[in-house]
Parts: sequence; structure tokens; C-alpha cells
Amino acid sequence: MRPQGPIFVGLPQLGPLMLWLLTHNSMTKGCEESWCPPHKTILLVWTTVYSVVGYASYLVWRDLGGGFGWHLALPLGLYTLQLPVSWAVLTLFLVADNPGLALLHVLLLYRLVVTMVLIWHPINKLAALLLLPYVAWLTVTAAITYRLWSESLCPTDQPPPTEKKGN
Repeated sequence: MRPQGPIFVGLPQLGPLMLWLLTHNSMTKGCEESWCPPHKTILLVWTTVYSVVGYASYLVWRDLGGGFGWHLALPLGLYTLQLPVSWAVLTLFLVADNPGLALLHVLLLYRLVVTMVLIWHPINKLAALLLLPYVAWLTVTAAITYRLWSESLCPTDQPPPTEKKGN
């Protein structure tokens, strides 16, 4: 691996690291249900996914000849675009406690990652395959976020509406 490899693997870690450093005391309780994973588990999985995706981006960069040419604009541009979107998902899910907005970002991120798989496949098949756990994790994240969002629309602890008696 060239010396640039660790940079590609480490760069995606900046988002979760900064999120944790700035907000570890103010993270919302979020999901306290038995079916929802704890925040530490979510951060651990995201960190692992970021490392694998960072390595995959290195493989694409290497196979396209390295450097910073126009031939890298689409494959690595999508990667660069999805990074802040994924960091926004983490922030909205763990800190802002806004499942509706987090769900919209997860769906956008899902589309970006699937597009990356399709574009990276002809360049480097291993890099495209390394994105599949990311797609699987986004599926789990979308399911959790959807459930949290749907529960926030109609909370179960809310008293039922009272009926008005007609004349």
C-alpha cells in the first residue's frame, strides 16, 4: 500500500471523531427500546464502515492512476459528497434527535452509495464489493430511523383523544 492509503482510511474517521469530541456530553438518549442498538455500538459500526469505505476509495484512486485529474472527478467526487452526508446522518441521529430529517439524509446517502457501487464496479470490483456492508448498514440504519420517525409521529404514551358527544 502506498503512503496515501492510511490517509484514505483515516480521512473518513474525522467526522465521527469530531462528532464525539464536540458532543459526547450532549448526545440525546434517542432510542431506548430493546430493539435499538446503543450509541456506542452505532459509532463502532460506523467507524468500521468508514475504514472499509476509505480503503475502497484508495483502491479506486490507485487503479485510476492516482493524482488529482479529471478522470477521478466522478468516482471520488461521489465519495467526497457522501462523506458529509453520512456525518450529517450521525449528527441528526445521535445529537439532534430529529428522526425525520435523519431519514431523509439516510435515503439520500443510500442512493449515493448505491451509485458509488455501480460506478466503482468497472474500476475495481473489490472496491465495489467493499461497499456492500455499507449498503447493508444503511438498510439497518434506515429501518431504525424509520421506526423512530413513525413513533415520533404517533407516540404510544400519548393519551387517546377524547370524544365529543354530539347533540
